[in-house]
Amino acid sequence: MRRHLYLVAGFVSLGLAVIGALLPVMPTTVFVILAAYCFTRSSPAMERRLLEHPKFGPHIMRWRERGAISRAGKKAATLAFAISIALTFALTHMPWPLVTLAAAVIVGGWIWARPEG
Repeated sequence: MRRHLYLVAGFVSLGLAVIGALLPVMPTTVFVILAAYCFTRSSPAMERRLLEHPKFGPHIMRWRERGAISRAGKKAATLAFAISIALTFALTHMPWPLVTLAAAVIVGGWIWARPEG
């Protein structure tokens, strides 16, 4: 039963990664790494496909080996945070923009504190 839950979670994460590749305000790599984690526990074949993927495989391996995020990934996350903050300020009333700003500062700070790979 647990294996099936991890398999479903892996495919949901992969679906979210695809959406993230299309939308500038949603991350992609985070969901691919989560999918790889889930597939490690449910489908070695799917995990292998992700690890061998030319675009995502290196990111997953850097994360697993050193907890590293590439400089390009950090810049992309920062850009996504900036767009999210701008949209929140433009489309919502206080205090929601401050919540988005606080989340971006906390998560962005954590991202930039990770080693670069």
